[in-house]
Amino acid sequence: MINTANGMISQSSSSANAQSPGLKTYFKTPEGRYKLHYEKTYPSGLLHYAHGKTVTQATLAHLKEKPAPSTPTAPPSSFSASSGVVRSAAAKLLGTGNGSRTLGFGGGNGGSKSISGSSRIGSLGASSSSTSMTNTNFDGKGTYVIFNVGDAIFISDLNSQDKDPIKSIHFSNSNPVCHAFDQDAKDGHDLLIGLNSGDVYSVSLRQQLQDVGKKLVGAHHYNKDGSVNNSRCTSVTWVPGGEGAFVVGHADGNLYVYEKSKDGAGDSSFPVIKDQTQFSVAHPRYSKSNPIARWHICQGSINGIAFSTDGAYLATVGRDGYLRVFDYSKEQLICGGKSYYGALLCCAWSMDGKYILTGGEDDLVQVWSMEDRKVVAWGEGHNSWVSGVAFDSYWSQPNSDGTAETVMYRFGSVGQDTRLLLWDLEMDEIVVPLRRGPLGGSPTFSTGSQSAHWDNVCPVGTLQPAPSMRDVPKLSPLVAHRVHTEPLSGLIFTQESVLTVCREGHIKIWMRPGVAESQSSSSETVLSTSSKDKPLLSSKVVTSSYRQ
Repeated sequence: MINTANGMISQSSSSANAQSPGLKTYFKTPEGRYKLHYEKTYPSGLLHYAHGKTVTQATLAHLKEKPAPSTPTAPPSSFSASSGVVRSAAAKLLGTGNGSRTLGFGGGNGGSKSISGSSRIGSLGASSSSTSMTNTNFDGKGTYVIFNVGDAIFISDLNSQDKDPIKSIHFSNSNPVCHAFDQDAKDGHDLLIGLNSGDVYSVSLRQQLQDVGKKLVGAHHYNKDGSVNNSRCTSVTWVPGGEGAFVVGHADGNLYVYEKSKDGAGDSSFPVIKDQTQFSVAHPRYSKSNPIARWHICQGSINGIAFSTDGAYLATVGRDGYLRVFDYSKEQLICGGKSYYGALLCCAWSMDGKYILTGGEDDLVQVWSMEDRKVVAWGEGHNSWVSGVAFDSYWSQPNSDGTAETVMYRFGSVGQDTRLLLWDLEMDEIVVPLRRGPLGGSPTFSTGSQSAHWDNVCPVGTLQPAPSMRDVPKLSPLVAHRVHTEPLSGLIFTQESVLTVCREGHIKIWMRPGVAESQSSSSETVLSTSSKDKPLLSSKVVTSSYRQ
């Protein structure tokens, strides 16, 4: 049921992701054709697998205009963040594009070079030199795709049709496995990178692009050498509106809350977990400690984490097959439920916070209702594990003026079957099972609001068992299209495109119907985005974090 694809990556970056026979360069939807516009990959000669292979994840990062110069401050020390109030919000894909300008591979775009100091931040791929060559005139405004392959993080200009990235960052002792971007960060540290070793870095994306080297510069280092937790990072994300707080999920079932303004090397000892099967929260003894909290979520790996748009709720999925939803500020388990079979690998929120998508080893896409605290639909269509899910917050119902009483959602999923599936969800149209009659009798069905038919909502903190296959309404995909030759690991919706990511490190950009034609005459606006449009919940792809 799973395609492990343990073969080595092709050694030719120019042909590694060439369109294979049988793969179409478009797919049809009721609103028109999505067309393959271009692809992103990496120069294989820069890649090393000394620490094994990991699954590629991708993050979209939009850099705003460079802020006006302010009073210079001392560079941060090895393990401490700069002080100041930092407001963090879910990353959104907004603002203007960076046109067709292609930057040099070192990240500079011309201008005089100057020597700038950078702090020494340890051995894990960080710059250990006291100075580095930077181009401080480089503004960096634009939209970028950040993705990990092997021992490297690659950064590509989303608006350039060049396949190869404009920047690579290499790590000497471990592989990067997850990352997240916060475009509203005030102090410049907007990019999180989690490593296979458990270490976490926060850095300024603009500063990385300005530097011509291949190591991190000006980073803050957390959980150095696994001092707090030495298990693999599986997911990182900023807390929306969290003033610079972020959370890190680990393969041992623990999640840690950090504040980037605090020293990352302080004493952070936590009490021993008494019951591995129960959710528990612990805080360090000292107020200066970082991380500031440990949440023991589950036995086994946390495979994905995602915040609701307003930051009120945190969803996690894990190796044990459970979706869990927490009230973040109260540190309280609200609800959750089990997969039909096996682990859950990914999760995503709807923009209105009413629904959560999950995918995993049962080949199903689950639609979880926060109102009913139950699975209200199963999407059947994948032939293997579902490794990425996302709502399309830019899609609007055709021929709708926005006044319709029922809301239709468009969402997508990708899997190890190499396919992208698109789905439409309209709860008032779905067939919902009623309560069963006598044992052995056939269930009755009804159309209409599912809320009226389910049993009373379960008490707070209750985890639901896996429902019977006959008790859950089924959805069929609107589109099922084979988009890559390798198993997929994630997808991202933008205003003008859909990005699909394969776990071997290749990314395809599929333009929405009408966009490619309208923009073909203007290369300056190939993938520009507008802050006036609906914001994306998060530009991070929440994908499976299993090891091969």
